[in-house]
Amino acid sequence: MVIDSTFEFEKRRNVPVRYDRNMMATTIKAMKRVQEIRSKRERAFYKNRMVGNKALEKEDDIRVVNQNIELAPLEAKKRVQAMKAEKAKAENMEMEN
Repeated sequence: MVIDSTFEFEKRRNVPVRYDRNMMATTIKAMKRVQEIRSKRERAFYKNRMVGNKALEKEDDIRVVNQNIELAPLEAKKRVQAMKAEKAKAENMEMEN
């Protein structure tokens, strides 16, 4: 372990650097850019994770409405019944073909 580049790097890491305005500006610019990239990746990760969620949420909402239909207002009941009728009609059309 006489020749170890990481050890040399560690020795240099804690050496204070002389103040340089340009280096400070580029460092702050780089820090802002890194934060932008991080936030963009977080948003992309969240979007990818939630891709199939809308269909599941809709199914869950429909199930809750069907379970508690007596609590829904009259207009909502009519809409739910119309959706069921359309769904049944579409299934009948598929079975006939």
